[in-house]
Amino acid sequence: MERQNWTVRTHMRRYTRLSNGFSRKLENHAAAVALNYFVYNFIRIHRTLRVTPAMAVGVTTKLWEVSDLVAVLVAAEDSKKAA
Repeated sequence: MERQNWTVRTHMRRYTRLSNGFSRKLENHAAAVALNYFVYNFIRIHRTLRVTPAMAVGVTTKLWEVSDLVAVLVAAEDSKKAA
């Protein structure tokens, strides 16, 4: 848990003390945290694993890219509009 806290604090400026990168709205903060966790688990290849954590545990078989994430978000927004 300490390692996870350190990783989040070093990768997200919102968690560093005395910074001006904080979120004024809870929705913005939640979106930034979700984006950080997605990148950490699906896009970033970890040195010790040599793959992403999601690939290591079998959640996905491909290395995701940011364009894949954008496509998923666009599809989700389109399905909201259709409903």
